[in-house]
Amino acid sequence: MASVTLEGVRKIYTVRGGSHTAVHGISLEIADGEFVVLVGPSGCGKSTTLRMIAGLETPTAGELRIGDRRVNDVPPKDRDIAMVFQNYALYPHMTARENMVFALRLRKQPAAEIDRRVSEAAAMLGIEALLPRTPRQMSGGERQRVALGRALVRQPSVFLFDEPLSNLDAKLRVQLRREIGRLHRRLSATMIYVTHDQVEAMTLGDRIVVMQAGHVQQVATPAELYERPANLFVAGFIGSPPMNLLPGRVEDGGVRLDGGGLIAADASRAGRAAAPGGTRVIVGIRPEDLRLATAGDGPALDCVVDSAEPLGHEVLVGVRAGTAELVARLPPRTEVAVGAPIRLRPDPARLHFFREGTGDRL
Repeated sequence: MASVTLEGVRKIYTVRGGSHTAVHGISLEIADGEFVVLVGPSGCGKSTTLRMIAGLETPTAGELRIGDRRVNDVPPKDRDIAMVFQNYALYPHMTARENMVFALRLRKQPAAEIDRRVSEAAAMLGIEALLPRTPRQMSGGERQRVALGRALVRQPSVFLFDEPLSNLDAKLRVQLRREIGRLHRRLSATMIYVTHDQVEAMTLGDRIVVMQAGHVQQVATPAELYERPANLFVAGFIGSPPMNLLPGRVEDGGVRLDGGGLIAADASRAGRAAAPGGTRVIVGIRPEDLRLATAGDGPALDCVVDSAEPLGHEVLVGVRAGTAELVARLPPRTEVAVGAPIRLRPDPARLHFFREGTGDRL
């Protein structure tokens, strides 16, 4: 296995009448054996970054290294990587076994070694019964398992995944996500995974790289991203449902929201302590940090219920507090009626504060 290093990597495309910068000078260190996920909305540059690592795109500037070797000008076949694509990319006229051994035969691996690798990968992925079948005789999930097997038998230094689960249904996505996680733990391999699905990112990655418009917004562990988002973009992107973001002004005892209502805030929180009275801020509240207020609670938000989604293990309640809209994650069997009043109290010790204008965390 090997580490992957990006130093000031930039990608600029020439377009009619000018140019478009898809990736703005990314610098990133991925350790040997680490699972790193690139996540962000469509068009943020995550797939372009992965394709530059793979050698399918040439960086306009900067340096790419796999291990100690500079690979900017090294062809993809010589980078010792294996890539799993969104659309499987299996040869339709070949069986699963033939697809898996194709690259090994091109490299003139001994037949016994090929058989050993295919048997091990098939057993690891539970696809022994699929080996004699062609892609048209398989489901989408089976095809993606074969694509994973094709990558495994190559025993590369780095595995690259480009949204490999996005064509699958929800149940299959969960199942294959777990299998990819098990593969990483078993192989201790360097893996770089691209997705727009933040649930995949949070459950798979040792570290996550959040991207927007070709820029890296934050690189952190899943827990740190959730608990201490670096800016408004990360706060709104990570979490399902996303964090509630409400503008207001700091005053004694908390934050007065623009739409009306006072949120009590714990002054010991670093962000609150850095914002003196009168400071304009955006307050972030995770849906699970809102609860039904009781009589002795003090300041609470007077709301009107807009929607209620009972999900069995929880109820997601959409409310309006003045002009502000929020989502609260309440316990199962909480009874609420659309149009009815409700009082919600945020946990004062769990608030997040961001500077209005720049969006940076306070």
